[in-house]
Amino acid sequence: MTDKPVAEMSFEEAMAALEAAVAALERGDVPLEESINLSQHAAELKRHCEKKLKDAEEKVAAIALDGEGNPTGTAPVEGL
Repeated sequence: MTDKPVAEMSFEEAMAALEAAVAALERGDVPLEESINLSQHAAELKRHCEKKLKDAEEKVAAIALDGEGNPTGTAPVEGL
């Protein structure tokens, strides 16, 4: 595990840490107490990644067109 707080990680950093945690847990070569801590850390990383993805989705914008098909600006994507 890295010493960097999860809240300060980029999506890519958190995803890499999550993948490493899952791989360690899947190998089964981690002592029980460490497995519990690693599972809790993995859950925190997962929540962080989900939040980062949601934030990114909310920033996505659709190009608004006028009646002739010319771009007029951007509008939020529906459903977000």
